[in-house]
Amino acid sequence: MSEDVIPPADDARHAEKMAKKKAARDKIMATKTEEKGLVIVHTGKGKGKTSAAFGMIFRHIAHGKPCAVVQFIKGAMSTGERDLIERHFSDICQFHTMGEGFTWETQDRARDVATAKAAWEKAKDLIRDERNSMVLLDEINIALRYDYIDLTEVVSFLKDEKPYMTHVVLTGRNAKEELIEIADLVTEMELVKHPFRSGIKGQLGVEY
Repeated sequence: MSEDVIPPADDARHAEKMAKKKAARDKIMATKTEEKGLVIVHTGKGKGKTSAAFGMIFRHIAHGKPCAVVQFIKGAMSTGERDLIERHFSDICQFHTMGEGFTWETQDRARDVATAKAAWEKAKDLIRDERNSMVLLDEINIALRYDYIDLTEVVSFLKDEKPYMTHVVLTGRNAKEELIEIADLVTEMELVKHPFRSGIKGQLGVEY
């Protein structure tokens, strides 16, 4: 018998197994009826935190749901996501690049603190606006790590002032435990290999 041909008995067992799995899955799904705006954290040393967050922003855009982005660290350098949104979807997605680059680029802590605080004020306005179904706070975890903005205030705002149906996504490595504790969904990107270690620079269409 050819290795590519599945014996009828194996095929029947597979179908029976999948039917049981589907029934169990359907039973679980029937209990999941609630909807709410989620606090979502993407953290970890691995790549993909911002990319995954923008995937959700583009889903919102595709479904015609208003959303917004605030970038806390990234500066004036052009990125594919920002260019695409500002060129084609600015009517449904507000995009605010508030940062001026990483702290080793500005070399001015007072300026970095002022910039981060301004970004947080803009973020609060966008989150309070219930027309926005999702607000992405890109690299806010970096601003929190360096104490550019107050962690207690951020946590309290998300717990007490975020509209019930609004999703808020927070990205950046080294997410604070207090933030992880109140989040509904936390994903940690694990670094396994990185081309930078082999002397390969960030590339158009991959990193930005």
